[in-house]
Amino acid sequence: MSAQDDTPITIAIAVDDAELADRLAVLLGSVVGLRLVAASADADVAVVTPRSDGAGKSEGADAFQLTARERDVLALMAEGCSNKEIARSLGISVHTAKFHVGSLLDKLDATGRTDAVAHAARRGIIEL
Repeated sequence: MSAQDDTPITIAIAVDDAELADRLAVLLGSVVGLRLVAASADADVAVVTPRSDGAGKSEGADAFQLTARERDVLALMAEGCSNKEIARSLGISVHTAKFHVGSLLDKLDATGRTDAVAHAARRGIIEL
């Protein structure tokens, strides 16, 4: 696309999660020089949901891209462990435990530890 070419870049969104697709459409739809098209249309760029072994499965740890260590931390959080207890149990520093807890709160869009565990349980990431 040259500096004088006014042809917009077309983007197709094919994401299984309707809420995420809507958020992407709002964000990308407001960018000058971009035009959203239907997922089945020809596009310059496509945003698609990655497929895993559980194709079509939108819940679980994979949907939130949790690392193995984050799943370990989440399990200990569900047991009510403090950061110090998590660190001791996993053989990591308290600082690293805090980092993992913060990452989990972000990934699960939780307001606190209890909320994170509740979100994870509702989504089938952990069983209580």
